[in-house]
Amino acid sequence: QLQLVESGGGLVQPGGSLRLSCAPSGFTLDYAVIGWFRQVPGKEREGVSCISSSDGTTYYYVDSVKGRFTISTDNAKNMVYLQMNSLKPEDTAVYYCAADLRYPYCSGSPGRYDYWGQGTQVTVSS
Repeated sequence: QLQLVESGGGLVQPGGSLRLSCAPSGFTLDYAVIGWFRQVPGKEREGVSCISSSDGTTYYYVDSVKGRFTISTDNAKNMVYLQMNSLKPEDTAVYYCAADLRYPYCSGSPGRYDYWGQGTQVTVSS
């Protein structure tokens, strides 16, 4: 069964850091595209970042996270990470990782992804 499990969310003060982890099971990252998305109540889910495991290409879809967030993979551990630094209150959301096993290139569109984790809450507040 294909599954993704996120972890690492929590409450952090503005300016703090968190590292989200995404653990896929039932498939390896070798040819997968993994995206990180976030959603706040009343808004659509938005693409934050994506990595193509086949060539390591990364994308950041939200201008405000560029330079603060870093997506990475550890293929040996079959893990994907989203390092989030200098967190701001507007980063507060439920964060999801998702997998696309059909196409080798990234997309920030949620509709491209077939498998989703359950989400992890990130709250940035003093």
